[in-house]
Formats: sequence, C-alpha cells, structure tokens
Amino acid sequence: MENNTRLAERRATLLQAAAQVSHNITSILDLEQLLNQAVDIICDAYGFYYAGVFLIDEVGSQDRSDNGWAVLRAGRGEAGATMIAEEHKLKVGGLSMIGAATGQRRALIALDVGEEPVHFKNPHLPDTRSEMALPLLVGDADGGVRVIGALTVQSTEEAAFSDDDITSLQAMADQLAIAIHNARLHAQNQSLLAQAQRRARLLEAAAQVGYDVTSILDLDELLSKAVDIICDVYGFYYAGVFLIDETKEWAVLRTGRGEAGAAMVAQEHRLKVGGQSMIGAATGRRQALIALDVGEEPVHFKNPHLPDTRSEMALPLLVGNETIGALTVQSTKEAAFNDDDITSLQTMADQLAVAINNARLLKELEAAHAELVRTKTFEAIATATIEAIHWIGNKALPISSGVDRLQNDLERLPQADPDLLESMREDLTLIADSARLIVSVQEHLIGPAREEKPRPAMLDDVVKDAAVTLGVPADTISYTVAPDLPLALADTTQLRRALGYVLRNGLEAMEGADEQQIAVEVAPTEDGRFVAVRIADSGAGIPEEDLDKIWAAFYTTKGAKHAGLGLSATLQILQQMDGQVSAANAPDGGAVFELLLPVFDGSLSPAELPADKSILLIDDGDGWSRFVETTLRNAGNTVVRSADGEVDPAIFDLVLLDDALETTGSTEVLKELKAAGASDKTTVVASSLRVERTMKLMQLGAQDVLLKPYTPAALAEIVR
Repeated sequence: MENNTRLAERRATLLQAAAQVSHNITSILDLEQLLNQAVDIICDAYGFYYAGVFLIDEVGSQDRSDNGWAVLRAGRGEAGATMIAEEHKLKVGGLSMIGAATGQRRALIALDVGEEPVHFKNPHLPDTRSEMALPLLVGDADGGVRVIGALTVQSTEEAAFSDDDITSLQAMADQLAIAIHNARLHAQNQSLLAQAQRRARLLEAAAQVGYDVTSILDLDELLSKAVDIICDVYGFYYAGVFLIDETKEWAVLRTGRGEAGAAMVAQEHRLKVGGQSMIGAATGRRQALIALDVGEEPVHFKNPHLPDTRSEMALPLLVGNETIGALTVQSTKEAAFNDDDITSLQTMADQLAVAINNARLLKELEAAHAELVRTKTFEAIATATIEAIHWIGNKALPISSGVDRLQNDLERLPQADPDLLESMREDLTLIADSARLIVSVQEHLIGPAREEKPRPAMLDDVVKDAAVTLGVPADTISYTVAPDLPLALADTTQLRRALGYVLRNGLEAMEGADEQQIAVEVAPTEDGRFVAVRIADSGAGIPEEDLDKIWAAFYTTKGAKHAGLGLSATLQILQQMDGQVSAANAPDGGAVFELLLPVFDGSLSPAELPADKSILLIDDGDGWSRFVETTLRNAGNTVVRSADGEVDPAIFDLVLLDDALETTGSTEVLKELKAAGASDKTTVVASSLRVERTMKLMQLGAQDVLLKPYTPAALAEIVR
C-alpha cells in the first residue's frame, strides 16, 4: 500500500512537471530560444542533473541508405555548451542511448550507465548514473509518425528512472517535439514571409527602374543613367551594362557606376561571350548567374577596380531570341542574392533590355531619316546637275560638227597666210578637244543612268568591239572564248561603256611597263547563271587597301588628270543589269576584273528571214560574223564577207558594215562605199549606239545605223 502511494505521488509529480514544461515551452516560437530554454526548464522542473536535445540532421535523414545523425542542438550548462561547440552527434540507430531511441522510436532507460550495454560514455558528464532517452515524434502529412530527434535526461542517482516514468516523460517529450515542430513551421513561415516581402520590394524596385529608364530615349544617356538608377533603387555597390559587339564574340562594357566604371570603360573593358566570367557565362547561356562569394566561385572575373565585391549577379539582356548584352549587379555583402531574386531582378533586366533596344531603334531610325534626307538632297542636286550637264552636252555636240566643217573649209581657203591658218587650226583643235571632254563627262555621268534596253547578246563580240573602239593594239590583247557560249541578257550600249572603262583602266595601269598584255576570258560560270567576262592586265595591280575604294565616284590613284568616274559608272551599270563586278589581284601580278551578266533564259522569237538576197558583210572573221553568215546562208541567201570592203558593192542587194573593224576604220570604208554609190544600201551595225557617233556615220552616207543583231529574229529585222 505504501509503495502504491509513493508511485502515485511520483507519477503526479512527473505529470505536474510535464504540464509545467509544456506550458513554458509551447509559447516559444524561436527554435534556438526554445531549445536552450527547454533543457533548463526540464532540469529545473524535474530536478535532473542534465538534459540535452538532439535533432536529426535533415540531409542525412533524406538518404535512405544512411539513417543519418542525431546532432546535439541544446544542452544544460557548461557541459552542453562544450559539446555543442564540438559539434557532438550520435549515429541514428547506433549503440548510444540517443541512437537506439531514434532508431527504435521508443524510450530507453539506463539505470546504471556503467553497466548498461546501450550507452555512450561521455567524459563531459562524469556524474551521470542513470539516463533516459526519449524519441521526439511528430505526425507527418501521410498520417504516420516521424522522428525528428531525441531528448536525453540524466540523473546522478542510480536507478533514478523506472518503466512507469516513461509515460509521463514521453508525454513531456511529445509536447517538446510539437513545440519544436511548431517553431520550425514558424521559422519557415517567417522565411516565406521575408521572401515574399523581399520579392515585393525587388518587384517594386524593378517597376521604379523600368519607369525611370523607359522614359529615356537617347542610348548614351540611358546607359549612363541606368546604372545609377539601379544602384540607388536597389542599394547595390556597383552596376554595369555590357553590350555585345558586332562580331558577337565580346561583351563590351558600355557604362559602369562611379569611378570604377569610368576607368573600365576608358580601358575598353570587355569579356568573352560564353567565357569563364560571370558576364561571359550569362550571355553565353542566356540565363542569370549568382556568385555568393566571389573569392570562391569558379565562374567569376576578379576585378581590381571593385575590390569590395563579395556577391555578384549577372543578368542577360534579352530581346526576343537575341542576347544584346548583360547587366552585372554587385554587393559588398556575402550571399546577398538568392535564386528567388532572379525572377524579380531579371524582370528589371528585361525592362532595361527593351529600353536599350528601343533607344537603339530610335537611333537607327534617326540615322535612317538623316540618310534619307541626305539621299533626297543629293538626288535633287544630282538631278539638277545631270539636267545641266545634259543641256551642256547637247550644246557641245554641234560644236564638234562645226569644228570639223571649219577645218575642212580652212584647207580650201586660197592664198591664206600659212601662219594664220596654223593658228586657226590650233584654236579649232583646242575647241574640239574641249567639246569632246564635255561630251565624255556627260557620258560618264549620264550614260549609266539612261533607261536600260536589255536584250540577248554575244558578250565575246561586245568586249571585242569595246577593245577595237578603244584602240587596244591587236598584239596587246588576247581572247579565250568558251565553246557553245550562251547568250547573256544585257543592254549592250551600257555594257560596252562599262567594258571600255575597265579596258582603259588596264591600259593606264600598264603604261611604262616592259610587258603589256591584256587577257580576256569569256565563259559561263559553274552554276550556269551568269556569263563571266574576265579582263586581266599585266600592270602593277591594285593596292590591297584600295580594292574597296576604287568603286567610289571621283576616287582615283592616277592623279588629277583622271576624274575617277569610270569604275563607279561600271559598278552602277552592272548593278542595273542585275549583274556583278569585282576586282582582285592575280597571283602572278596585275589586276583582274570580273564582270558577271545573267544568262538569257527566255525563248527566242521565230525569225522570218528573206531568201535569195545577195549580201555583202564587211567584218572581221569573228564569232558574230560567222553567226550572220551561217544564219543568212541557211535561209537561202548569198553572203560574201570582206574584212576591208575591197569588193565591188554594186552586185549586192545589201551591205552590212560592222562599225568596229580591227584592220581598218569603218569611216574609211563608208567613204569608199559612198564614192562607189552604195551608201544608200549600206547599214552600219554596232554593239553600242552613241548619238555623236551615229550622227557622224549618217553624215558620211550610211543609210541607217542600228544595234548589232545577236539572234536570228533581230537579224531578220535588219535584212528584210
């Protein structure tokens, strides 16, 4: 009876102590405060020598192959503080009392710690004689029970605990477990609340930055102010904006905060896109990166200009699918950024990227508008200039004809003073040269702008005519023509002008050279889309730095006597005909010009050729003359070809005279035909028609001056 009474009194004492402990600890929501006060409250309420709280480390508990460790988080007195400092821990499921209690999920009692097989002898607690280890159990989301740690209570008395004590002490341990769980939940909630508040502050700051930067439309001003706005709003130590250059290989610092930023901009600081720096990695991966300790992070660029940086975030500046640069923001605090910050800060970076892109577009628009105004201004000036030149050129044409007549009249003056005649001849020659110069400039400037009349053409014939008209010596030029050369589509008048410019350029380049040779090759390109005319000279070549400049109007390397208009006109002519022209230096020396004209891919009109006609063809024995002879003879006509016209024209129905003859001048032949009374049946054909040349040929008696035919249908139009 007495034993039952003592047992009831002990049980009541333990339950009262449990209630007191529960009341004191359940109101504490800070985990560290709860743990530290709990061991003191338990010892004071129960009169224990020592109490300690172990919590299972979460990393170890998540590994199913390893039960993990129970880590001492709070302990009574100096012994507890010392063990915490030593990071005292016991294996879950191990041979210690705490290990066994957490592993078996039940309370264990050691009545004599020196004799018990399950006990961890602790030199910090030499007076312990009895120990009870109580698991800390809480419910989980699945309705089960989870062990979060264990409570050890120790006494200096042997056999201080009995099995009957377990119920009341486990109830106290359960209350402690709930309090610990609640404190953890409270900490999590506080952390979530802090994150939400931080996110709200960052988003508010992003909105402020967005509002401030989007109103700035000048790119340089935007970049300069953006870093200051970002640092001021967010409180960052440093901010810098990098923009990717035209090569797409480098991120170049365009602006940075303070003196450090100015110094780096002056040094043209740049980082490799996709490189090991934070900016390089962010631009290469198109994602934000965080360095929480810049001294330890593998991806970081140590910068002597920013010695106080301890944390950095690099944010890519994205516009659609394009990365235009990156923003770096830096703090003097370690671990100043977390992954949750990326969303809000990237929002700010996206707004900055849009603002930069808008400023760029505005700048490009302003440049385009300025260029448009400039172009329209030049167009107006060019139109007025061309009209003036055209008017002057037209006035110069009669001067040439008038000079020719005056020179002929001078020769017929009877008993004229020879000195006076010579003086007058010199004056007339000067006038004629000036008139020809005016006409030449007119052709350079106005010729390429004339309306095009593209037609099927034999390019080998056009280039040969250009060389003959220019007066290139026959022993100076050679031709290589591919067999079965297709017709090209070209305005032959314009093309011959362009070929003349290129040939003249070659002749001038060879002046004074020991060997003077021009090689012409005419062949289709490999893809069959163009017919290529390649003109190579044996001159000194073109300086590499001038290869791109020679196409500019008025650019020349040959002195003031050259206007520098020929090659620019050539480029314009070829572009108008959907062709191309390029220049290069040959490996063995000299320059090579390549002119590409599109192949004629249309259908040829049927030819209604006459028959039984007798035709005299005055031309060299080239590809064009063979085409004419074959076509007319196949139609049933008689064709006689002569290179110099030394044939009686009276027996022929028609005389066709090529204006470009290698062995003799066409004007001399035309004079002979006129003398023979055959000019009324003579038609001069030329690959290029020029007004002054046509007028001269008509004055010499030609019945007509027409473009050379390169198709049977075009030939039929002339001979019918």
